[in-house]
This record gives sequence, C-alpha cells and structure tokens, in this order.
Amino acid sequence: MAATTSRTLELLSLLQSHRHWTARELVDRLGVSDRTLRRDVERLRDLGYGIESLRGSAGGYRLEAGTGLPPLLLSDDEGVAIAVGLRSQATAGLRGAEHTTLSALAKIEQVLPAALRRRIEALQSHAAVGTGGVGSARSARPSPEIDSELLGLLALACRDAERLRFRYTDAAGEASARVVEPYRLVPVARRWYLLAFDRDRDDWRTFRLDRMGDVFQTRVHFEAQPMTDEVARERVERALRWRDRGVSARVIVAMPKDELVAYLGWYGRDVVAVDEAQCAWPLAADTVENLVMALMWLPRGAAYRIDGPPEVHAFLAEQAERFAAAARA
Repeated sequence: MAATTSRTLELLSLLQSHRHWTARELVDRLGVSDRTLRRDVERLRDLGYGIESLRGSAGGYRLEAGTGLPPLLLSDDEGVAIAVGLRSQATAGLRGAEHTTLSALAKIEQVLPAALRRRIEALQSHAAVGTGGVGSARSARPSPEIDSELLGLLALACRDAERLRFRYTDAAGEASARVVEPYRLVPVARRWYLLAFDRDRDDWRTFRLDRMGDVFQTRVHFEAQPMTDEVARERVERALRWRDRGVSARVIVAMPKDELVAYLGWYGRDVVAVDEAQCAWPLAADTVENLVMALMWLPRGAAYRIDGPPEVHAFLAEQAERFAAAARA
C-alpha cells in the first residue's frame, strides 16, 4: 500500500511539472505497466484531480485547467521558495491583496516541517531586499545558479550568529580558506552576496555565493553587532562599485608568505602562498598610480613580478625610465 501511495504521488508530481506526458514516457519514468498507470490515474481522479486523456500517436495525460485548485505536491525547495515569496509580498504591501497573501502564507507554513520553517524565517529576516542600482550593465547576464540548501544554511548562520568556514575563489581565480562571522545575504544585479566579517583579515568582506564551496558550520557563536538591511546593502554595493571602477593586480614576491605578512603587518592580510619560497599579494586601487605606490612597501632587495593589466606594466616601464634618468643625473 505504501509503495502504491508513493508511486501515485510521484505521478502527480510529474503531471504538475509538465504540461503533457505521453503514456510511454510515464510508464518508463515510473517503471510500471500500462494497466498500473491507468489505475494510478484513476486514483488521482477520485481525489479530485482533473486529468485529461489524449488519444492517438501523441496520446497521453495532462492536468486539466479548472476553476478549483486541488492539493499541490511541493518539494522542500518549492515550499521554501513560495513561502519566502509570499512573505516578501506581504511585507511589501500588495495593495488589495493583503488578506489573500497572508491567508495563502498561513496555509503553506502550517503544513511545513519545523526545519523548513526555520529556513524560511532565517531567509526572511537576514536576506536584505536588493536593488538594481549597482552593476546594471551586469544585470543582463544570466544569473548563476545558487543551491537553495546553501542559501538556507547561510541565512541560518546569519540569524544564529554562527561562524562559518569555507573555500572561496575570487575573481582572479585564487582560492583561499575563510573563517567569517556572517551578517546578511544581499541580492544585487541578479547575484547573491554574503556580507561577513573576515576574522583573519580583520575587516568586512563581501562574498559571491556562487564562488563559495565546502561551507562548514563551526557551531561557534559570536556576538553580532546591530545591523539593518539598509546598512548591509550599502556596504555590499559600495564594495561592488569599488571593484567595478578599480584597478587590480597580483604581485608575486620571492619570499615565504609568513615573512612578507610579518613585514607588511595589517597590509599583508590578503597575502597567499604560491609555494614554500613565493607568495602572492593581491592589490586593488582606484588608479594605476595608487596601485603602483604600494610596491614601495615591499622589503628592499625582495624580487617580485606583477600579474596585471597592460596599463599597469606600461606605467611601470614609463616610471622606470624616469627613475633611471633621475639616478643618472
């Protein structure tokens, strides 16, 4: 009996996700005979679902469009997505539909398991409403797919003030390990970002969710500072504006990471090891001139090379000639 019920629910899920199925497609997907498929269809009809039978070479089954709405079969992710959408619409104040929105939300949430309700509450309370003001040119790009489990996990960590560890790959393709105190999830220009305090770098950082991996819940809690959605969104958008207009490069220094970090102090917080004898120091500035000025902070006698855009190398060559001329004079 349990197998029959499970199979019937799977059939219902297939019919709700597809406009039309041929009988052969359903038989193959469910692994049943034609006779068993017909019996399962009749069971759904007895429950109030209008299922239309189509004859001919392209015959099969599809749900009829009707005035009544039979019970829907939703996956966990679908239930979370619908509930979060309804909550957002309710708080936005959809004129003339406040009652129906809240009524639909109540019906969905009362049948959700406790674990899913926690995910919804965390997403609603710690996911700031995004704007299209930043990176409007990027908004036309396809948005990267985000695992809903990751989104829910990060929202819970923000709500519960729980430290996280994860691997992060930056725009230059450099991977690093991060330990952060998460605060808010912020959607901007069709992408999700996590605003968090990076403990190793002792500063605020913005992380794109599609570049995060191996997220680990530490079960270690921190004392969160008060923060509004507006402040979180402003910090993320400011970080994105800086990245869009700035110049960046990587300085490969011929010395171990620990030695360079000890020499630079706070300014070496982003240094990563290349191997035992070399490390990489990522730099970013609003102009080429300001970026190159940071090279003067390197230890005297330390050999290095620069991986960066052509304008950085052109500026270095120009300044090298001027320095040489000044030295000869």
